[in-house]
Amino acid sequence: MWTEGNRQGWIDNYRTVLASDCVRMFDPAGTAEKFGLQHCIVDSYDLFQPNVKFHIPPETLLVNGNEVAWAMHNIITSEGRTTVVPSIETYRFEPDGSLAIRTWYRIPRKAGGELGQMFTTYLPGDYEA
Repeated sequence: MWTEGNRQGWIDNYRTVLASDCVRMFDPAGTAEKFGLQHCIVDSYDLFQPNVKFHIPPETLLVNGNEVAWAMHNIITSEGRTTVVPSIETYRFEPDGSLAIRTWYRIPRKAGGELGQMFTTYLPGDYEA
């Protein structure tokens, strides 16, 4: 739904599997933890979706009980250039209905322009454009 640009579908999909707005996210791992459905799911969609599309190769999708992991291709278009950046993501759905997300990717260091502004907004204190 992200790649399709279906914002409400993206949000509604999360609401089908969460008992509350309790989402904890390290995105990427090693940066400050983010909290809440609004900040982790909605705000990140609003910031990145116009420039980032996702492709999850089916062979990288792994589901074990209440945990999901995948290796993903992040297709980023910024200032007329498109690059593919890999990431690894894990989602753990807790018995209390909450969700814990961890992602791993290389943060684009010292990126200028549009991409640098997005990461400066997304990772305040952890990123310098």
